[in-house]
Amino acid sequence: MTSRILRDARRYEEVHGSLVKEEERPAFHLSPYVGWTNDPNGFSFYDGHYHLFYQYYPFSPLGGPKYWGHAVSSDLLHWEYLPAALAPDTAYDQDGCFSGSALSLPDGRHLLMYTGVRAERGSGGEVLLRQVQCLAAGDGEEYEKYEGNPVITGDILPEGFSRIDFRDPKIWRGSDGVYRCVIGNRGPDDSGQILLFVSEDGFHWDYKKVLTANHNRLGKMWECPDFFVLDGHGVLLTSPEEMLPEGLEYHNGNGTICLIGDYEEKTDTFTEKHHQSVDYGIDFYAMQTTLTPDGRRVMIGWMQNWNTCHIREGNRPWFGQMSLPRELFIKEGRLYQRPIRELEELRHGKVEYENVDVGQKTVLKSVSGRMVDMELTLRPGNTDDIYKKFAVYVAADHRYRTEVCFRPGENEIKIDRKFSGSRKTVVHQRRAAVDGADGRLKLRIILDRFSMEIFVNDGEKVLSLTMYTDQSADGIEFCSEGSVKMDVVKYDL
Repeated sequence: MTSRILRDARRYEEVHGSLVKEEERPAFHLSPYVGWTNDPNGFSFYDGHYHLFYQYYPFSPLGGPKYWGHAVSSDLLHWEYLPAALAPDTAYDQDGCFSGSALSLPDGRHLLMYTGVRAERGSGGEVLLRQVQCLAAGDGEEYEKYEGNPVITGDILPEGFSRIDFRDPKIWRGSDGVYRCVIGNRGPDDSGQILLFVSEDGFHWDYKKVLTANHNRLGKMWECPDFFVLDGHGVLLTSPEEMLPEGLEYHNGNGTICLIGDYEEKTDTFTEKHHQSVDYGIDFYAMQTTLTPDGRRVMIGWMQNWNTCHIREGNRPWFGQMSLPRELFIKEGRLYQRPIRELEELRHGKVEYENVDVGQKTVLKSVSGRMVDMELTLRPGNTDDIYKKFAVYVAADHRYRTEVCFRPGENEIKIDRKFSGSRKTVVHQRRAAVDGADGRLKLRIILDRFSMEIFVNDGEKVLSLTMYTDQSADGIEFCSEGSVKMDVVKYDL
């Protein structure tokens, strides 16, 4: 039976969500129907459609106790909103239905696994968010919480493992038929660890082991873990809090990391061999993956960051959006990403230029817009005197611009949105090391009204950011310090 709390949310979103005009939303990035969103949840393929749930508070774009919003798609680009799926309406999740995941059960039901949150007073009067793991099952539209909830509590954890920082289950079924889930936790050393739980039926769970631990290397608490096998490698994605930078590989604050190594399913042993950032930009967090019916591993993330949540004014009807879904693959031991191939079906209005001599300000006819897929190939015009800087400005006019800058001498790419129209003192710049010392570089830039994602060298690095520049600023300009030859292929989307 649908609770009053969930019915109230559905009535609110039905009325207020319908007031948001199509042109006020991203065109092909999922935003909340109305109100606030953060983490993607329950990313899965079920009953012929992709399902994406999301952390949701419909009543305000500034956030509140978390619900699960719900949308479905046939191509991961065009989304149909469904009524909110979960609400904080029971004793064990009364202060929030936090992040989780989903899979299909053999009996045909869609199983959601999420973290329920209940606030308690600590011995010193402080508020503690007690976190437990819960289930709900349904038919793709309506979901009923399991009568045996919560199915995993802190009572079964080893001594010293946090019962407060214990969240975000990612569930899957192994090739041996055993259900597994990984959950983020804070360990005895006060830093993140990923715990593994197992189940024969998906409903009754046992603690098995620490799959891998941070040991205070990369930030503190590890949130939103996702574990899978890709191209013969075990891959763990997670989002650390309170990171310290390591050169240009990681940045301060909330970040994203990928651990790549060996995985033995029989013993559930993961041996880490490499770690790296997942996204090198400003706005990307809490990523989650699913398998497509044709076998691709596709990832989507919250295209925002807890340190930049106040970049947009609170009088808008929605806040937060998801990244472009990305196909993942391993190349030379590193994680690579490319936009889902379905995006190519949206391309139209092709414009192409070759061997453009980029000057101090180069504007090309028909190269403009805010819904754009643009590929740039750069090379030095003089190999004996490699240029010092190349830059492209998007969402540009006489007042506004967002910059992508490459300096081959430093082998660095930088994004900068301080002139994008933001009135907030949040993070506006980020840099990443790239492979382009000889002045040769490939960029694919995806624009969608309120965001930009830059794929470097066919997915070697990705940098994401949001920008809320007035839509009338749709210019694209190029400039260089030194001689640059540029090929451009631009499509409208």
